Parts: sequence; structure tokens; C-alpha cells
Amino acid sequence: EGGCYAKVIRLSRQAEPQIYEETKRFGTILENVVMDEATRMVNLDDASLTENTRAAYTIRSLPNAYPKAVAPHPSHIFMLTCDAFGVLPPLSKLTLEQAVYHFLLGYTAKLAGTERGIEEPQATFSPCFGAPFLPLPPSRYAKLLKEKIAKNNVQCWLVNTGWTGGSLGVGKRIAIVHTRQMIQAAIQGLLASAPTKTHPIFGIDAIQACPGVPSSLLDPRVSWSEEQVYDKKAKDLATLFSKNALTFK
Repeated sequence: EGGCYAKVIRLSRQAEPQIYEETKRFGTILENVVMDEATRMVNLDDASLTENTRAAYTIRSLPNAYPKAVAPHPSHIFMLTCDAFGVLPPLSKLTLEQAVYHFLLGYTAKLAGTERGIEEPQATFSPCFGAPFLPLPPSRYAKLLKEKIAKNNVQCWLVNTGWTGGSLGVGKRIAIVHTRQMIQAAIQGLLASAPTKTHPIFGIDAIQACPGVPSSLLDPRVSWSEEQVYDKKAKDLATLFSKNALTFK
């Protein structure tokens, strides 16, 4: 749409070099970011106003931005979810039916600091990952997506950018450098024959080996100190999935 809108709390040059540089560029609009009035320097680590700090900037300033309004059909589709409960695998290969299911589910977690009144992580579901913007029933978009995936032989993936080794407050956030490596490996075809493990609760095929990513990260159950606690938390989330699936229209 000609512009970008990014969350910038605790942004670093190492993790997000392009967005970080945009926070220094003249013309970027910073929202809720604390600035030293004497030095005119911004502090991206300061969350005293809110965790929900943002930057708005033109897409034309990014070196690898695609300039055209319409792109060719993708060979890969990545559905992103921030699982604050720490139970979904970092990267899972989806079948056609699973891709449609997770597209309709639109699962992510609300976090403290992002929305007023949120103190603990809460599961939230937004059909097609954009329910407020859908003029037609979600099933219409799901049907269209299914047809295009099948016609163009697209591989779909579920990417968890949230927590591992435990829920928020116990585990740790999956490093963005590892998420990038997994997505790049998938796009480059390096995971086409990678070993997978079918998750016993969610039924998705979790990637078990990826260049540059620790194998211990790829199996969420192994990353938890108590596997029985993990199983309970995963079943709780799967129950929420099933209940939400009943609302699909």
C-alpha cells in the first residue's frame, strides 16, 4: 500500500536492520516512542509509555521492496502465529486441508501491553487473519485460497514466532534470526525433503532439521522441562481450536 507500519519496542540493528535504520531516517513517523528532548535521540528500549510503540515509513526506502502492485503467484505461503503458550512448533509443513483450516482459524495470542486490560496471554482467533476487514463470509475466502493453492501447487507453512520452552514468563521468545533462517530455507527448497514429525495433538508435520537452527528448538515438547506440563497446555490450546472451528462459516 506504499507504506509500512512496524512495532519497534526493543528493536535492534542486529535483529531487524532494515526497520531499525528506518527509525533513524527523516520522514519516518514514530508513535509512542520515547525521545530525549535534549539530545533528540530516541530510545527504542523504553516502554514507559506502552509496549505498543510503532514506526510508519515509506516502502520505497527498503532496498528489497517489490515495486509493483501485483506480484506473481507464490510458491510458498507462510501463516504466522505468535503462540504465547509455547506449544506450537516453530515451523510446520501443512497439507492443503490443514492450510485452509489454519487460515480460517487465524490463531494468535494477545499479549500484555498490546491491548488495554490484557494481563496474561489470551488466545484469539481472527478468521483469515483479518476478520474485521472481510465483507464476505470467511468460507468464501477459504474456498478461493484452496483453489489457488491447488491450482498453483503452493506449499503452505505454519510459523510460530512466539514462545518455546514454556509459556510467556517461563520460556523464551523464538529468536527472529532462527525464524528468518527457517523461512529462507523453505523458500530455497532446502526443507523439501527435511525430516518431519507429526504432532500428536495438532496433527501438523513439524520440521525436525533446518540449516542454522538448533534441533532442540524444532520440537517444542523437548524444549519444555516437564513434558507432561507441555502436553496439558497443548491439549488446552487444541480444545480452543476445536471450539473455534465450530464457528467456521
